[in-house]
Amino acid sequence: MNAAVLQPLAPDSYRELVRRALAEDVGAGDVTTKATVDATHQARAVLLAKSRCVVAGLEVAAEAFRQLDSAVAIRIDHADGSLCEPGTTIADIRGRAAALLTAERTALNFMQRMTGIATLTRQFVDAAAGRITILDTRKTTPLMRTLEKYAVRAGGGMNHRFGLSDGVLIKDNHVRLAGGVCAAVARMRASAPGLPIEVEAQSLSEVADALQAEADIILLDNLSTPDILDAVRQCRGRAKTEISGGVTLARMPELAATGADYISIGALTHSAPAADLSLEIGWGSDLDSCS
Repeated sequence: MNAAVLQPLAPDSYRELVRRALAEDVGAGDVTTKATVDATHQARAVLLAKSRCVVAGLEVAAEAFRQLDSAVAIRIDHADGSLCEPGTTIADIRGRAAALLTAERTALNFMQRMTGIATLTRQFVDAAAGRITILDTRKTTPLMRTLEKYAVRAGGGMNHRFGLSDGVLIKDNHVRLAGGVCAAVARMRASAPGLPIEVEAQSLSEVADALQAEADIILLDNLSTPDILDAVRQCRGRAKTEISGGVTLARMPELAATGADYISIGALTHSAPAADLSLEIGWGSDLDSCS
């Protein structure tokens, strides 16, 4: 689990994704913009928050504009991770009017998705009130994982393992196929000595099995709050605990008070509503002159 320090996204993590998204949207050409907008016109656009949100994805959105106009000038007023109220200008963008219009939807699609994830993550982080660490999961949009996990960090959460190669999580299917928890953990230790081992437990008896196997972290999957409290008590000083399954904002106060170390929430990335953002474009420096 990586510390929730917001490092900038590497351009190579999104540049090709943006190129493909633009190609999907533009196809053979933006017929509307080509017919209605003079290719020489310069314009100014402002990126606005239309609802309360936590910003994420500015550089990805900026890449969409830059790929169509390398000379575009972008001033960021509220960086990723910033909390914005409705009506806030997040960024000011100036460049060729046709490029701004053609890239608009692609830029907003990326940013509304990422900002939505950051906003929902911040809600869970605030509800946790520092009593438990908020983690994401691998329940991400295919090929969007890097961007979506970045958005979780922008919202103040932390990342669980990025993929299957950089973290151990022994789940029920692994246990059945390996011949039991102890056998699965033993095989894992022999295969990757020194790597922390997390084991999923769906009952208190499975918690006991994981403790007997000397798991480093025990994932308490869909346990009731009383059972979570019991499990945390059993694990204290022996293994870290992670709550998962059935996590809602309404349950956060009681879950954060259990003493567990982590809580992983798939909804951060698979069910976050898109943020309400808009791009308002006008001619030259006068936004209001194009109504």
